Amino acid sequence: MGEFNEKKSTCGTVCLKYLLFTFNCCFWLAGLAVMAVGIWTLALKSDYISLLASGTYLATAYILVVAGIVVMVTGILGCCATFKERRNLLRLYFILLLIIFLLEILAGILAYVYYQQLNTELKENLKDTMTKQYHQPGHEGVTRAVDKLQQEFHCCGSNNSQDWQDSEWIHSREADGRLVPDSCCKTVVTHCGRRDHASNIYKVEGGCITKLETFIQEHLRVIGAVGIGIACVQVFGMIFTCCLYKSLKLEHY
Repeated sequence: MGEFNEKKSTCGTVCLKYLLFTFNCCFWLAGLAVMAVGIWTLALKSDYISLLASGTYLATAYILVVAGIVVMVTGILGCCATFKERRNLLRLYFILLLIIFLLEILAGILAYVYYQQLNTELKENLKDTMTKQYHQPGHEGVTRAVDKLQQEFHCCGSNNSQDWQDSEWIHSREADGRLVPDSCCKTVVTHCGRRDHASNIYKVEGGCITKLETFIQEHLRVIGAVGIGIACVQVFGMIFTCCLYKSLKLEHY
């Protein structure tokens, strides 16, 4: 009877080992995906970060990059802990899983909170940023972001093209008679911003603020979904780890 129970216990341990190994493989790939989303946000979508007053959007992306790297390292550690059957490594693996779980939940919560606050922040700050920092010394990033925003989303000004009448640059000599930046034009050529007729520039209802809000909200949904989705998957990893740890403990007695 004792021999039967021992074989049953060993069989259960082997099954748990392969379950945890499979989870670690998936987990490693998930870590790669999480890191890729973070890098994608920072590298390809970071142009507009200079237009945001809050650093929350940037923080969520950095959290995902860090979490993704830790996930990949943890996945390798998990494989070693599983096949070497080292309980001390399993304990460390569980602690790292818990830390990553909390990081990804934090990224998801930050994305959700910022999602709710985005409209208010843009209404309060975007016009001032565009009119006071565009083409001003030390704000080259804002200038590039505004030009890209207006060209990519076919818009002009924060709320409408009239916003540019409050621009410090428009009233300076450097504007050279422009009424709006050249990036407002449907076909961009030098000094095309001197003519602000609807046939020449983008006059979109809601201006750039609506377009930028929609763009950032879409990416916040991706960041939040990835963070919370992977965190939920990790719960199974923590359960498998606890079961294997308990099984190994029983076998030692």
